[in-house]
Amino acid sequence: MNLKEMLKLADGIVFAKTGEHLDDLQAAILRGTLQRETYKHIAKDFDCSESSVRQVGSQLWQILSEELGEDVSKTNFRSAMERLQVSNVSNFAQNVSEQHISGSFNICGEGRHPPDISNSDNDETSHSKPTKTLHQDLSEMPELGNFFSRTLELQTLTTWILQQNCRLITLTGISGIGKTSLAVQLVQQIKNEFEYAVWCTLDEFPTIDKFKSNLTQLFSQSEKQDSSPTNQKPLPLIKYLQNHRCLIVLDDVHNLFSSGELAGKYKPNYEEYRSLFKQIEKLSHQSCFLLVGWEPPKEVPQLTSENTPIRTLKLTGLDTAAAAEILRDKGLAEIDNCEALIHRYQGNPLWLKSVATLIQELGISATEVLIDDTILLPEDLKDVLQQQYDRTSELEKQVMSLLAAENQPVNFGKLLQNGQISSSDLLNALQSLSRRCSIEKEASLYTLSPVLKQYIKGL
Repeated sequence: MNLKEMLKLADGIVFAKTGEHLDDLQAAILRGTLQRETYKHIAKDFDCSESSVRQVGSQLWQILSEELGEDVSKTNFRSAMERLQVSNVSNFAQNVSEQHISGSFNICGEGRHPPDISNSDNDETSHSKPTKTLHQDLSEMPELGNFFSRTLELQTLTTWILQQNCRLITLTGISGIGKTSLAVQLVQQIKNEFEYAVWCTLDEFPTIDKFKSNLTQLFSQSEKQDSSPTNQKPLPLIKYLQNHRCLIVLDDVHNLFSSGELAGKYKPNYEEYRSLFKQIEKLSHQSCFLLVGWEPPKEVPQLTSENTPIRTLKLTGLDTAAAAEILRDKGLAEIDNCEALIHRYQGNPLWLKSVATLIQELGISATEVLIDDTILLPEDLKDVLQQQYDRTSELEKQVMSLLAAENQPVNFGKLLQNGQISSSDLLNALQSLSRRCSIEKEASLYTLSPVLKQYIKGL
């Protein structure tokens, strides 16, 4: 949510409570709160006393607290508005889903029928349909911990899954960007929209057979619990996905692929996952697979059409306000040059936590850190970068070295001129690095993030 959207949402809440829209001072208090201005600064702009601003602010927080059912204050106004926005989206998606659910529980466009309203006056008849039993195996799902604003991304994923009924979604991004945290938050919000919600970590399923057998065992055992026990053999996995509304998250999907190769090349014992993902995409069913990792399968395009049931969301850094919460959480509430530090580390939550810990432990200031474009690389951050660097091919390493030597973004022609790489190999390497989120592209220019550039220069 941007500032304008938050003010509009707050104005609606105040109007519903008081019958009056926000006045200029109230709007200025909310705007100043979002921009981290003090009451003293707001009072100066309005040529009034700070105590007057505090009094109006106190009344405003009281109205919002009563309407939202939680204590709202200057310190948590942004997060309260974002929670409300996510809740509104989730409730809307739930209503849309409920309007489309038929007796067959199919919302994929096949077998849909309007609900039977011939006996709508009879409460007993209208509520006689049994509700589906929910089965959730989220034992492998990490605990969320502190979650920093990803309102737009949550809205996008929720829309894709609950409204557009996408069958296969990849959530990618460089290490530490917050992919798993976002997926956990998403699952917590929408899991009850599905008969089955399952979180799988790839390390637990070294082969496709074990992965399938674990899922089919869960489905078959649940079906026996929901009905009379039978000796019927478990069905193929795709049949369960067709018979039930399932949400299945596969975390660390990059572990399917070989290190030292271009992105998306399957390990020898993992080739059959390719067929599974194709089956999930092509065959009609009412379930969704969410793949989370550093790189997506080759068969999932990075640019997708709304006419297809697959989507890709490439996660980027947090905005300045959300990233600043990380620094405050690390005890750097009054840090100078906050925005410059966040920009240098590109709003990457893990990178910011690492450098914030170093700053705090050494007792240095952000001003000292930012002198002469210095990029601090704590040892724990180096370890993370090393893991991702080790996955790349020799060809990709050559291209990253070329980009690290450049002070400005460069185009394909200059890279081709400066290196001993054929045009075909260079194109493949750039595509692979893009899929790994290891390079940045703007128009026809390529570059590395300052952090990666500093790391590669130090090798």
